[in-house]
Amino acid sequence: MKKFFWLYPGIRIKRWIILIFFGALIFGFGFYLIFIRGFFLLGIGFIVLAGITVIYGVYFLLKYFIRVVAPYENRKSVEVAFKDYYLKKKTRIVAIGGGTGLSSLLNGIKEYTGNVSAVVTVMDDGGSSGRLRREFNILPPGDIRNCLVALAKKQPLMQRLFQYRFKEKGDSASIKDENLTGHTFGNLFITAMTNITGSFQQGVSEASKVLAIAGKVIPSTLENAVLCVELQDGNIVEGETNISKSSTPIKNVFLKPSDIQPNPESIEEISRAEVIILGPGSLYTSIIPNLLIRGIKEEINKSSALKIYVCNIMTQPGETDGYSASKHLNEVERYLGSNVDYIIVNVESIPEPLLERYRQQNAFSVVVDEENLLRTNVKIVKAELVSKSDYARHNPVKLAQTIMNLIGNKK
Repeated sequence: MKKFFWLYPGIRIKRWIILIFFGALIFGFGFYLIFIRGFFLLGIGFIVLAGITVIYGVYFLLKYFIRVVAPYENRKSVEVAFKDYYLKKKTRIVAIGGGTGLSSLLNGIKEYTGNVSAVVTVMDDGGSSGRLRREFNILPPGDIRNCLVALAKKQPLMQRLFQYRFKEKGDSASIKDENLTGHTFGNLFITAMTNITGSFQQGVSEASKVLAIAGKVIPSTLENAVLCVELQDGNIVEGETNISKSSTPIKNVFLKPSDIQPNPESIEEISRAEVIILGPGSLYTSIIPNLLIRGIKEEINKSSALKIYVCNIMTQPGETDGYSASKHLNEVERYLGSNVDYIIVNVESIPEPLLERYRQQNAFSVVVDEENLLRTNVKIVKAELVSKSDYARHNPVKLAQTIMNLIGNKK
């Protein structure tokens, strides 16, 4: 009987089905009058009446389904469905990186295409992600969580829930590792789904469904690896957190172990991409780690996609002290093993009070050394990209518009 559920009494759907059926009968009778009896005008009248009857029935039938199936969308269901369908037909973009930089990019780009895949680094070993990585032997979920939230189509409350961070209660200075303090709900959710499904990738997939994300979020590898750097003085530093604390310039970046295999899905998405975007994000701890995974840079180099590097707005203490835009670009291309097509740089001035706050942390605006950039084979795209907030970061809307204008001009 379940197959006839929609015909149960009280469902209020039979009336519109009967009306449509009745309209079809009138339509047939109109053709009968015209072609069998020869009453042309009378037949046309019946056909018009049939058309009105069918349209009326279909309209109220669709209205009923929209109201019942998606009550929380408040008449926006058709608009949302059309937008999803439309965006899935747009440019296929792969964005590679991690941290807040990548999530800012995704937050803006999702308004232009539903075919965006984020290939995200999983080398974090600090904060909530580091604790969960050590305690549950899983990949760090923090950067993944930020990207999921950035691509989310669900209501803001769900996004706030995933970003909610448990805070300390009371005045106790001693926090035990098993305490919830410092963890975000999204990290815990991904950890729980990983344990339930037995797979980090499946855990991320389930979180994607909860947030109904526009696109995909893909760990660049499914293997645990430690990010390491060789400093200019010859010392080796292991772990992303320790790298950020170092004050000695970085000479080389590598993974331990060195033969880390890529997530097959990341390779597949890169191979299908029409546009590949590197950055924005921490140069040595968000972007380059992905290029160290065997097969990823090779797939990027093999691709005919348009390749864009989004340069950071500010230098990062311990990583890119004194780095200009050309130095950022040179390092990306050194580890990529080839040139990108475009570099996007910010030329918007940053308010002095904000700059002063960054200077106190030994961070400065990235100098756009156009003369050095012009010596490369990379085309320069200059734009005003600063977010109007308490941080000198990329504005998601401005950055997405700049990228989509660039893509549009190349088509």
